[in-house]
Amino acid sequence: MIIVSNTSPINYLILIDRIELLAELFGQITIPQEVYNELSNAFAPPSVQAWIATPPDWLKIHPVNQPSDVILDQLDPGERAAIILAQELKADLLLLDEIKARRMATARGLAIAGILGILDRAATMKLIDLPAVVESLRNTSFWASDSLLQKLLDNHA
Repeated sequence: MIIVSNTSPINYLILIDRIELLAELFGQITIPQEVYNELSNAFAPPSVQAWIATPPDWLKIHPVNQPSDVILDQLDPGERAAIILAQELKADLLLLDEIKARRMATARGLAIAGILGILDRAATMKLIDLPAVVESLRNTSFWASDSLLQKLLDNHA
């Protein structure tokens, strides 16, 4: 299974101390160099910078070989590169949270999941205490509507 990730899911999983879920759920994750750059950027949270400074064996950094296009140029570099890499590798799943990028990825036939989809899978496999993890996520800058978070919680009640 080929899984490509954008910055956001990795960032928030680090912030809520659940980054190991990616390896547990998917085995290996591939990111483009642009995502690595965003995770290691001086503006990234210190815990994220520390984590990416010595990435785990299950995280692979892969170059993007195809050029962008005018539509993808509307996105930030990490989102754009993640979508292009997912297309290049014929990824089974693209981890992506931002709504505009999700729409573009879906329009290109890519299967997507965001942080909430990852947490949903982890809860289904009994890997996490979902209410506690959702509360941790609420304590970050991640935004999702209360109704969406409640629906996720209700699905696992």
